[in-house]
Amino acid sequence: MTYSIAARCEKSGAFGIAITSSSICVASRCAWVGPLGCVSTQNITDPALGPTGLGLLRQGLGAGAVLRLLLQGTPQPEFRQISVVDRYGQVAMHSGAEALPLAAMAEGPSCVALGNLLASPDVPARMIAGYVAAEGEPLAERLMRALEAGLEAGGETGDEHAAGLHVADVYDWPVVDLRVDWHDDPIAELRRIWDLYAPQRAAYISRARAPGTAPSF
Repeated sequence: MTYSIAARCEKSGAFGIAITSSSICVASRCAWVGPLGCVSTQNITDPALGPTGLGLLRQGLGAGAVLRLLLQGTPQPEFRQISVVDRYGQVAMHSGAEALPLAAMAEGPSCVALGNLLASPDVPARMIAGYVAAEGEPLAERLMRALEAGLEAGGETGDEHAAGLHVADVYDWPVVDLRVDWHDDPIAELRRIWDLYAPQRAAYISRARAPGTAPSF
């Protein structure tokens, strides 16, 4: 029902996730980003894995150690898909034996893509390729292109209805937190919202850091 990409920007050190699903409000349950790493949890989702994983990353654990602990702590991990990216750009991923078919995973430089109920096993690899091809673009844009590449590769067997784009940098709050909770074409709608938000992003960060000198509304 879901496909996603999680990544660390090798240039800025920021972390991000782009995700889409036929399920409503997918990003509220499945995508978790912080200044020291990111966690995606999908298939039959345990949302607790997100904040738990971010807490373990904040303690200094690497992606592999975090994934092992998450698998030990969740009921029936064979039903879960999980990805972790840590502060060093190391990735760890899991797709349980009971993940909805067709399930697949792919790994790239400081990035990982997961999917289930896919129209093609190539979807995660195509997402990684789309992300890599957009090198030089801001992290959010690269993630957006990866999501679009997954859709172009066939996406889900059903229709996507929800999507999210999330980026965390040096702050405890996400500098990009965009969601489409229910739409007939959620990736296109997410693209529209991101294109509107992108030129304003720096101004909103400035308002948090230095409100007296930040751009006006």
